[in-house]
Amino acid sequence: METAPILRQVVLDTTDARALAEFYRRLLGMRYRPGDEPPAAGEPDPRGRDWLVLRDAADRPQVAFQQVDELPAATWPTGPHPQQLHLDLTVPTVEDLDAAHRNALELGARLLYDRSSDPEEPLRVYADPAGHPFCVFVAP
Repeated sequence: METAPILRQVVLDTTDARALAEFYRRLLGMRYRPGDEPPAAGEPDPRGRDWLVLRDAADRPQVAFQQVDELPAATWPTGPHPQQLHLDLTVPTVEDLDAAHRNALELGARLLYDRSSDPEEPLRVYADPAGHPFCVFVAP
């Protein structure tokens, strides 16, 4: 039997790789791959204009950001530019969902849909600062 490929990371296109990487770094509590950290104030940021990778606590690559010149914002749930990918994020309780909501908004997310009062699967859908949809929902 052949070895199956292993998913290494999800890559999001963006017109500002550093800003979107910072959004997800802070939202998900991740850290940069060594060498991808932001430069000192006033220093050039060549990696931030190309490709950045965030890792989880176990040091596995999880999310990468690729700089592009143009990116039409997704028009979820309908419209001329439907989503082609979205991230599903989970929290264990409704209280955590509310805390994640406040944090996401403070970091620059935009609320697209609120189903937080659903007794079976409370969730909210957001757009990140680049317009990519993502969901946060309660899953034990």
